[in-house]
Amino acid sequence: MSTMETPAVSRPRLRTQDLTYIALFAVLMAVCAWISIPVPAPLVQFTMQTFAVFAALVVLGGRRGTYAVTVYLLLGAVGVPVFSGFRGGPAALLGVTGGYILGFFFQALVYWLITAKLGESLLVKTAACVAGGAVLYAFGTAWYVILYAQTGSPVGVMTALGYCVFPFIIPDLLKLALALVLAQRVGKYIK
Repeated sequence: MSTMETPAVSRPRLRTQDLTYIALFAVLMAVCAWISIPVPAPLVQFTMQTFAVFAALVVLGGRRGTYAVTVYLLLGAVGVPVFSGFRGGPAALLGVTGGYILGFFFQALVYWLITAKLGESLLVKTAACVAGGAVLYAFGTAWYVILYAQTGSPVGVMTALGYCVFPFIIPDLLKLALALVLAQRVGKYIK
């Protein structure tokens, strides 16, 4: 009787350096969330938070970038004031604009999936960010419409898009371009 050894499944481990980058970009997301242009309700605030999410993804890659977004969301969920307006806690996530914050996680997953399948070229990274952004907009807008309907003041999809998406498309594309430039500059130093 012979015994066969099964090969150990090799999972990429996070090194101390990876954890440091993940933490650094989670902090960058918090700082960028605090940089905002206040707008009257029911509009969503303009922040630099989207830039930080794009930067985490294109600089760190899909895996570490998704971890950074997850750390950021978990910090906010437990009450650390990392969201816009120095907010944190479940109320910030469960409010009408919470879908856009939670949508960052799905944006990161889409980016990770696309770059894992198609590679890390500039074109693929750009397309993955745009696709992830579309998922973010869709998730956040659906959340916004559903929660507004529960308050007794229903909002139509086109109205919600007018409040929460259309004004942000050009600024978000500019933030993406800035993140891609940042990735070109610092990406060679981050391994």
